[in-house]
Amino acid sequence: MKIAYTAHATANGGGREGLSRTDDGRVTVTLATPTEMGGSGKGTNPEQLFATGYAGCYLGAMRFAAGKAKIDMPAAATVNSHVSIGPRDDGEGFGLEVTLDVSLPGMSKEAAEDLSQRGHVVCPYSHSIKGNVKITTNVHV
Repeated sequence: MKIAYTAHATANGGGREGLSRTDDGRVTVTLATPTEMGGSGKGTNPEQLFATGYAGCYLGAMRFAAGKAKIDMPAAATVNSHVSIGPRDDGEGFGLEVTLDVSLPGMSKEAAEDLSQRGHVVCPYSHSIKGNVKITTNVHV
């Protein structure tokens, strides 16, 4: 792989209870464990950051795939990403599950499903977690 860009971030404190920031200062977040997992909930958490990044990346990947295939993608397209965390069945740690709700208003269901699949081929998040994280994609037109 020829690297085009590398993001740099540092977390300090207790990991899920601390501060995380990018080297350029554009992103600085206070981290806190969600109340559902026994934390204060008074900050963001890695799952929220993953969900935000995945939603943006996947929407961009669909736009890229649409342009490459000369498919008209609606300007009002959206992706809602839901990232869930819980204990793995093997009892050794935690795992993630992802649900992507894709809205492609005005497209036929068949065309929207096709574009959604093309997006997964292009998206580095989808590619990176394929076969390791359960991903459910719900396409709405």
